[in-house]
Amino acid sequence: MKINKIVEMSSPELEKELSELKSELFKLRFSLATNGLDNPMKIKEIKKDIARIKTVLRQRELKGE
Repeated sequence: MKINKIVEMSSPELEKELSELKSELFKLRFSLATNGLDNPMKIKEIKKDIARIKTVLRQRELKGE
Protein backbone atom coordinates (compact mmCIF):
# COMPACT_ATOMS: atom_id res chain seq x y z
CA MET A 1 0.00 0.00 0.00
CA LYS A 2 1.37 3.40 -0.95
CA ILE A 3 1.72 6.20 1.60
CA ASN A 4 -0.35 8.54 -0.59
CA LYS A 5 -3.31 6.20 -0.35
CA ILE A 6 -2.87 5.90 3.42
CA VAL A 7 -2.75 9.67 3.95
CA GLU A 8 -5.97 10.14 1.93
CA MET A 9 -7.90 7.67 4.11
CA SER A 10 -9.83 8.86 7.16
CA SER A 11 -8.85 7.77 10.65
CA PRO A 12 -11.72 5.26 11.07
CA GLU A 13 -10.82 3.70 7.72
CA LEU A 14 -7.20 3.45 8.83
CA GLU A 15 -8.23 1.75 12.09
CA LYS A 16 -10.27 -0.77 10.10
CA GLU A 17 -7.42 -1.39 7.65
CA LEU A 18 -4.99 -1.79 10.56
CA SER A 19 -7.10 -4.49 12.18
CA GLU A 20 -7.46 -6.30 8.84
CA LEU A 21 -3.71 -6.20 8.26
CA LYS A 22 -3.00 -7.50 11.77
CA SER A 23 -5.32 -10.45 11.25
CA GLU A 24 -3.74 -11.14 7.86
CA LEU A 25 -0.28 -11.03 9.44
CA PHE A 26 -1.40 -13.54 12.06
CA LYS A 27 -2.70 -15.88 9.35
CA LEU A 28 0.54 -15.57 7.37
CA ARG A 29 2.68 -16.29 10.43
CA PHE A 30 0.52 -19.28 11.31
CA SER A 31 0.75 -20.57 7.76
CA LEU A 32 4.52 -20.10 7.75
CA ALA A 33 4.88 -22.11 10.95
CA THR A 34 2.64 -24.95 9.85
CA ASN A 35 3.30 -25.59 6.19
CA GLY A 36 5.36 -22.81 4.70
CA LEU A 37 4.49 -19.91 2.43
CA ASP A 38 4.82 -19.43 -1.30
CA ASN A 39 6.01 -15.86 -0.77
CA PRO A 40 7.56 -15.17 2.66
CA MET A 41 8.25 -11.55 1.62
CA LYS A 42 4.50 -10.94 2.01
CA ILE A 43 5.02 -10.87 5.79
CA LYS A 44 7.57 -8.08 5.41
CA GLU A 45 5.20 -6.07 3.20
CA ILE A 46 2.33 -6.42 5.67
CA LYS A 47 4.54 -5.34 8.57
CA LYS A 48 5.63 -2.23 6.65
CA ASP A 49 2.01 -1.36 5.83
CA ILE A 50 1.10 -1.68 9.50
CA ALA A 51 3.98 0.63 10.44
CA ARG A 52 2.93 3.18 7.82
CA ILE A 53 -0.65 3.24 9.08
CA LYS A 54 0.46 3.55 12.71
CA THR A 55 2.77 6.41 11.77
CA VAL A 56 0.01 8.35 10.00
CA LEU A 57 -2.39 7.78 12.90
CA ARG A 58 0.20 8.99 15.39
CA GLN A 59 0.96 12.08 13.30
CA ARG A 60 -2.73 12.93 13.21
CA GLU A 61 -3.01 12.39 16.96
CA LEU A 62 -0.10 14.74 17.66
CA LYS A 63 -1.37 17.32 15.17
CA GLY A 64 -4.79 17.32 16.84
CA GLU A 65 -3.36 18.05 20.30
